[in-house]
Amino acid sequence: MNLDFSIKNLGERLIKSPLNISNFTQDKKRLLFNSHLDNYLSCTDKKGQPLSVELAGPRDKIFFDPSRTKAAIVTCGGLCPGINDVIRSLTMTLFHRYGIEKILGVQYGLMGLNPLYGHKFVNLTPEFVKDITSIGGSILSTSRGPQDVAVMVDYLVKLKINILFCIGGSGTIRAAEQIMAEVTRRKLKIAIVCIPKTIDNDLNLIQKSFGFDTAAEKTVDAIKSAHVEAKGAFNGIGLVKIMGRLSGQIATHAALAQNDTNFVLIPEVPFDLEGKNGFLAILKKRIISRGHAVILVAEGAGQDILRKSVSPREKDPSGNIRLLDIGLFLKNAIEDFFKKNDLEINLKYIEPSYLIRSVPANASDSIYCNSLGQYAVHAAMAGKTGILVALMKDEYVHLPLNAVTSRRKIDSQDNIWLRVLETTGQPPSMKN
Repeated sequence: MNLDFSIKNLGERLIKSPLNISNFTQDKKRLLFNSHLDNYLSCTDKKGQPLSVELAGPRDKIFFDPSRTKAAIVTCGGLCPGINDVIRSLTMTLFHRYGIEKILGVQYGLMGLNPLYGHKFVNLTPEFVKDITSIGGSILSTSRGPQDVAVMVDYLVKLKINILFCIGGSGTIRAAEQIMAEVTRRKLKIAIVCIPKTIDNDLNLIQKSFGFDTAAEKTVDAIKSAHVEAKGAFNGIGLVKIMGRLSGQIATHAALAQNDTNFVLIPEVPFDLEGKNGFLAILKKRIISRGHAVILVAEGAGQDILRKSVSPREKDPSGNIRLLDIGLFLKNAIEDFFKKNDLEINLKYIEPSYLIRSVPANASDSIYCNSLGQYAVHAAMAGKTGILVALMKDEYVHLPLNAVTSRRKIDSQDNIWLRVLETTGQPPSMKN
């Protein structure tokens, strides 16, 4: 595995930190990448030492002079519980801990960094952000899609921005990498720091992204409702479709948290619809034997089945392939199948995705968001740039942006999927 966790710094830190604490974090304090004794030397750095990651935390010397520092915060991509918690944490830490009063909120994602759109900035203050954690979504609003990097950097220079905080997922991280590359090419002293936001929890390396705990919790509520509906009718079926483009993280964790789920369909585990061992035949056996069933499907599941009759593949503004609707497809396929088999069913279809995305964060996510914001500010003030602040093995760390991508998947041979199979009772394979 060829990984480089070296962190870029804007320059030498010469300014004494205004924080009145004794436990500052040193750059040499690092977290082992491989923590198990049997393989901790399987990944080494250029010096042959065990691979390690820089720990986050306040430094005793900082790069930016707080009296001359101006920060901006931008939120990109889809909505997710906890965005406002991060915005509040960034603002409060900048203002109260470092004495920075010039904090701009960029409206409508990267569009707000392109002056052609004319979006005004929000002046973020402790008074402005004091109550925003009770509100879902983003007070700055968001958007998808790229903008001209040179234009955005020109605008940052014009506005005299020293620090840009980017809250977003893989698309935002790629954009932040491009902005940093342009900033570096021009030899500008602008720090680019990212906070991971992907409700699907599909970023590799990090322990989890914020909003995921809330999403799993709200999905459990949908499962409970689907179970009540299924039990409340003859041959009742509750079908719930939730988020999960490429990864079934929410579906698997929600199923483990609420044991009323009988089938979990995720992108990583292909299934057949028809045939002796296909999903519909297995579902029929379940209905005949138990009289009800609850199905949880991630939005990215079964795309290979749907794609057989649909082309070409369209993309959204972020460059993601547009998913076909597996939820409605399954609803119609199930109803048609049982009708052909002359079996009465009562199917209720629930799609709570937008309800889940738009709610405020739960307590667990709120704590995580608050910490992410604080550690992001400490990193930026120390002149760290091109980094993602995140949780790894219960430690807050700095990760270089180019090391983090959307490739965390559920392994069908891994313990978590085996636990799902044990919990649901569904067969290991629904392929013919």
